[in-house]
Amino acid sequence: MWLSLAVHVLRGDILESRHRCEAAVCDVEGRLHAGTDHSGRVTTLRSSAKPFQLLALVERGGAERWGFGDEQLAVMAASHTGSAYHRGLVGGILERLGLEPRHLACGYHDPIDPEALAEVRLDPDRRSPIYNNCSGKHAGMLALARAEDWPVEGYERPEHPVQQTIRRLMGDLCGGAAEELQTATDDCGVPVFATSLRVMARLYARLATAGDHRGPRESALHRIRTAMTTYPTAIGGTQRFSTRLMEVMRGRMVAKGGAEGLECMGLPGRGLGFVVKCEDGAQRAAGPAAIALLDHLGVLQPAERAQLESLRAPRLRNHSGLEVGRLEVQLEVATRSG
Repeated sequence: MWLSLAVHVLRGDILESRHRCEAAVCDVEGRLHAGTDHSGRVTTLRSSAKPFQLLALVERGGAERWGFGDEQLAVMAASHTGSAYHRGLVGGILERLGLEPRHLACGYHDPIDPEALAEVRLDPDRRSPIYNNCSGKHAGMLALARAEDWPVEGYERPEHPVQQTIRRLMGDLCGGAAEELQTATDDCGVPVFATSLRVMARLYARLATAGDHRGPRESALHRIRTAMTTYPTAIGGTQRFSTRLMEVMRGRMVAKGGAEGLECMGLPGRGLGFVVKCEDGAQRAAGPAAIALLDHLGVLQPAERAQLESLRAPRLRNHSGLEVGRLEVQLEVATRSG
């Protein structure tokens, strides 16, 4: 099924902006079940790679060695908001490793959580890498280094054993040699991976279908998925689309967004992976487009659809709180060009 997918931004009834989106829906074998004309486009996974960047720690037994529970694993796969809850989880991981926030190589950025942001603005000395939305991922990488007796210093660099291990694993998951996998540097300082939207969808189909007791890799993926769906707030927070989607669907879907308008999802019950990418990188359009895609393909139950409606068609308000516009998804079955 070929689709045309876009998100329109309306002020009143006047079209102001149009975010064109690409999408891919694949099963674990990589078969395309639905997609847009450019569903094979290559782009970066950004933070949607985090569940798979965590895989090495779990698969190699590091999670058991350090006694990490599912809530801690969830924050290692998170793009969190910097809330006290998230910082507490990351701080607990570092304490168990005998490390401190200064060992995190992700750098500081202002948190999304309003209370945390107010704290650091009131007292700038509180600023620390632990507020970074990727601090959980970095704590997980430090845990892998400590578990394997590798140096902690430079763990974020491409040549470090931590990143080399993750790159080999990502190459295997994406169906090719590690050296063929395109990489760049993410905002948090570690390598970021690039692949096609179809491969991303297959990755999330595999995450969705992984079963326990099917070998180390499948068991590890199953545990990561369980952690994410059991603790959706740890994965993001109240301002994150992936968190809300998993809360509403109550374990029926695993989801993880990435920067530049990317949303990746997996549906265990149907063994499918779903990817939506906004071509212009608009994050505001990714959630509405993802919900529309899921609804069009019959994934959402009536109660889920009702709870997600405000995210599918967000209302725009001006500085006085007056509603002045809305986002509308345009999704149509299309004839493939060319």
